[in-house]
Parts: sequence; C-alpha cells; structure tokens
Amino acid sequence: MLDEKGRRTLYRLTMFSSVTPFEGQQYAALRKQCQQNGSLFEDPLFPAEDRSLFFQGNRIGKVTWKRPKELCADPHLFVNGISAHDLQQGQLGNCWFVAACSSLASREALWHKVIPDWKDQEWDKDKPETYAGIFHFRFWRFGEWVDVVIDDRLPTTNGHLIYCHSNDSNEFWSALVEKAYAKIYGCYEALDGGNTADALVDFTGGVSEPLDLLEGRYNQDEEARNQLFERVFKVHNRGGLISCSIRATSQADMEARLDCGLVKGHAYAVTDVHKVRLGHGLLAFFKSEKLTMIRMRNPWGEKEWNGPWSDSSEEWQRVSKSEREKLGVTVRDDGEFWMTFEDFTKHFTDLILCRLINTSYLSIHKTWEEDVKFGSWVRHDDPLRNRSGGCINNKATYLQNPQYVFDVKKPEDEVLICLQQKDKRSRLKEGKGENFAMGFDIQRVELNRIYRMHKPQQKMCSSVYINSRSVFLRKDLKEGRYVIIPTTFDPGLQGDFLLRVFTDVPSECKELTLDEPPQTCWTGLCGYPQLVTQVHVMKAVGLEAQDSDRSSDPYVIISCEGEKVRSPVHKDTLSPEFDVKAIFYRKKPKERIHVQIYNKNVLSDSFMGQVILTADVSDLQKDHTLHLQSKGSRQTGDLPGMIGVSIITSNVLTNI
Repeated sequence: MLDEKGRRTLYRLTMFSSVTPFEGQQYAALRKQCQQNGSLFEDPLFPAEDRSLFFQGNRIGKVTWKRPKELCADPHLFVNGISAHDLQQGQLGNCWFVAACSSLASREALWHKVIPDWKDQEWDKDKPETYAGIFHFRFWRFGEWVDVVIDDRLPTTNGHLIYCHSNDSNEFWSALVEKAYAKIYGCYEALDGGNTADALVDFTGGVSEPLDLLEGRYNQDEEARNQLFERVFKVHNRGGLISCSIRATSQADMEARLDCGLVKGHAYAVTDVHKVRLGHGLLAFFKSEKLTMIRMRNPWGEKEWNGPWSDSSEEWQRVSKSEREKLGVTVRDDGEFWMTFEDFTKHFTDLILCRLINTSYLSIHKTWEEDVKFGSWVRHDDPLRNRSGGCINNKATYLQNPQYVFDVKKPEDEVLICLQQKDKRSRLKEGKGENFAMGFDIQRVELNRIYRMHKPQQKMCSSVYINSRSVFLRKDLKEGRYVIIPTTFDPGLQGDFLLRVFTDVPSECKELTLDEPPQTCWTGLCGYPQLVTQVHVMKAVGLEAQDSDRSSDPYVIISCEGEKVRSPVHKDTLSPEFDVKAIFYRKKPKERIHVQIYNKNVLSDSFMGQVILTADVSDLQKDHTLHLQSKGSRQTGDLPGMIGVSIITSNVLTNI
C-alpha cells in the first residue's frame, strides 16, 4: 500500500507521463496497420461526413473532405517552426480555441505535450511509404492526458480549408489540432462559442483563474493595477498561458469593432508581458525608466489596436532600436500589437491567467503541494446518503453535499482551489450540452474533525456560482482545519466533479464519508459515544505575564476522555484571540472537559490556568466567560485572567 506521499508522487508521474487513448484508439497500432496495408487511415469514429461537422444541420453547403496532399504539393505540420501567426480563424465562432492555440504556440514545452513526437508525425518526402494519413494529439481532460487519433481528411469548400488554417498554405498543424479537439467534442459545430479558460486548461493541465477587471477597478487604482501586472508578469514568465477579452453586453455587441480597433466579445491571446526600457543608449540604462507593457494577438490575424504604442505609433521612438528588435515590434497588420498595461485595464474587461502549477521538488520556483479528489453529486432519498443538496440557499439539504477536509499547517498560507465538472459540450448533439451552475464554500471547522458536518460553521469564503466547466478560488487562510463543500446551485442534480487543492505544505485533503463514529466489534466492550460536544475557545483576557518582557506566548489545549486538541501559539500577547474549536464524541458523559492555557517556552512550557466544563445536554447557555483556576483547585478565579468559551452538546451524534 502506498502512503500519502507515495500517492502524491504517483499522481505527479501520472500527470506528466501516463496517457489514455481516446475511445481506445491506439495511434501506434493503427499507424502500423495502415503502413502494412499500404493504405491511408480513415477514422471510423470521426468520419468525413456532415455529422462530424454539425449537430444542428449543414449551414455551409457542400463540403469536400480533402487530405493535405490534395490541397498542396508539399504539405508540412510546421513551416519555419511554430508561432502564434500560424493561426487564422475560419468559418467557426471558436476564437476562444484559436486564441488559446496562439498562446500555446509560444510555449515549446507545452506544444510538445499537445503535439507529441511531432518530428515522427511530420511528412517525410524521402520516405513517402511511411505516411499513413494518421495523426495524434493530446489534451488534458478531467484529470488525465487523453491521446486523440484522427485521419488527415479536412473539410474544404472551393479548395480552401473551412476552419482554422495557417498563413502558409502548406502548413497544417493548426487545422489538425482543431480537428482532434472537435473530435473530443463530437463535431466542429460544438466548438462554436466557448470558454478560452477551458482550452488553456486542456492544453496544459494547469489551473485557470478568471479576473473581472471592472470589478477589480484596476483602471482607477494604480496600486492595484501594479500588483495585477506583477501577477500577470509572473504567470507569463513561469510558462503560463494568458487570454483576455472585452465583454459584449448584447448579441448586437458581439464582435463589434470599437473606434480604437479592438473587438468586443472576442478572445485575444496574450503573447508577451514586458517591462520596456525607455530612452536611448547609456542614458536609458542609467535612468532605468520602464513602462509596463502587454502584447496581444487577434485570432483573425488582423484588426489591431490603433491607440498609443500601436505598431506604427510615434511612441515607439522613445524606445531604442535594439529594444524594439528584442520585443519584435513590427509594422504590419498581422493581428499582434502592444499596449501599455494602463490602457489594457482601461479597455479590456476580462483576463484569464492559466497557471502551470509547479509540483516538482527540483524547481527553483515555488513548489505547490497538490491534492486531487474525484467525486460525484448523487441524489438519494435518504438524507444521510444524499450527496446532491444544492447551494447554501437550500438550508435543509446543503450539508448533504460531498465534504472534503484539509489542513493549513502554516500560520498563513495561500490556497488555490479548482472545482471542475465533466464537460457536457460533447453531448450537444443529445441536447444535453449545458453545464451545471456550480461552486463551493470553505468553512473553518474543529481541529480534530474527522466526521461529516451536520451544522454550518464559520464560513470563510465562497467561489462564484457559474455554469462554467471550472470554478477557481485563490485565498489566504490562517492555520487550521477547513472543509470544502462543492455543490451544484440547484439540489437534486447528478454528475461527476474533480477537486484540486494546492497548498505550500501537504494539506492531507480527504473526503469526509462517515456521519458519526462507526460501530465495530469493540463497541460492546469499549462503549459507544452517547454525546457529541463542540467546544469553541474564543479568546482569553488579562493573562499573567510569564516572560521577562512582561508578555507571553500562550496556546490552549482542549482535552476530553484522553483526546487532546492544541491550538497554534499566539506570540507576545496577554489577550490571545484563540478562535479554536474541538469536537468530542463522548462515551462517558459525566467526565468533564478541560480547557488549559500554557505559555510556550524554549525548555518547558508553563501553565497559565484552566477551566473545567461539564458540557452536558442540560447546559442551555451556549456562551460562557469563565475565570481561570489552577490545577487541582476547586476555586474559580484563583489565577489571573478570563476565557471565553462556547459549548454545544447533543445526544444526537449527527446534530453537529
């Protein structure tokens, strides 16, 4: 059996090495079979027919499927390498996919993953007998890399490709990648209108974070804008992919061109993020004046920004020739252009940062610990077995959803959480292509909770609820134990989901499956819990100084029937805000609960006082403010200080 560290290591290896053949089609075996037969591959699962193009009926007219060799004399996957300029959007509203491909083209390590062993797949004019009309590409889908096999028959009208194509008439990588992607979704038409964030994740296995630039008020707040630029700069420099768009507020707004040259309701690929040095010669070096800049590309391959710092604007005279060459500034309508980051936040409304989450211990950059959990929303009539309770608006059923507990083990840690549902776009033909509106909440719970929550606790934050394939949240959390509750917005919906949790140190994320302590063969001998008690130690005041600097480093221990729960240490305070909870399933209702405060010392911790709680069902007063007492003393208040405690006790074990 693998331990937790072994499972995490195995997942990392699987994440980057194991590949699942889509629909069971093995590329190597199919290619070999065609070579032996001297035939070109014809894919039976994605045939050269209208059903591979449309699910609502043919809206183009007569389509002729042609192989690259029928379209040009010397076809290639790549001509003069791969770049964002290789992609031109065709007669399909999939700028979201083309923009993601443009970003992919700028990352060699990433496109090598999507286009595996590309040299072997390339046409070899010296060995024409090896060509079998078959290609394969890889996409990250719901927690695994999937290898998709296609034939090279492409849809055309009047001898030209209908959909995505390159500027070079004999370059076909973009058209073939698009076909493989369309195969996953069932047909080309299923790519009409989509989410760039999804494609970025499919190309990388990363995590996409959508940002609302209007909500963040980055245009008005210079400090916030500078912080955002540093985040975007870091994501770009660490190999992530970025996309942006200007929100369309109506159908008439879609793809409407603004006076500044930008297009609304249209996905742009971010191809570079840079701090541009202004000035010329040594003066520029010593003055060190820099401008925050961002470069984008329109998937149409034309229609660019025409404002300051556009291709032919006079602002570029403020930058040295060597700096312009380094940035690749060109004066041509190729769809690619630069803007200042300030202008960017003034005109664009939405930004997507697709982070490549680094889990390698060998990296010089921050290494994240990742926990991956597969789960399901399942409807059941029994409330204790129902796992489809809907969002928090549904108070009676909300806590019947799946629950996942994880620990933050540092005083404060940045936590990234991504919830992904199985994409339903491939079911558009069945009329079932709508994703659920979904999201998740994070609640802070007792430090020793190992059974499911049955009563809402301290809600820390929530994701948005949206019918997107993925929902993302980035949050700084203090040390403690937390529960993630992934939900659909409406109760009673059923489906699978993938939950990914990233922390700085292992979070030990796991699903809470049991509602109460299980009854075993030892229950008759050892007894079974009769009560459940939650103790919430809120704060202490007026503690006696223990250290030479007239302060203390207090922590609290809550103990019951041999089980102890210890809080983090609070530095240099006589009035600590403990805010720590413990839960106990009590076999001996008459045994009391001890709450003890200690001062952290180098050699030996010193006792600062305690309170003893009966915590029985008859105690109807929830909140208590109690004077501290010494060990063995029955007299309350014989030590300085008071402590605030909240207690809930029930004889129904599934009440808390």
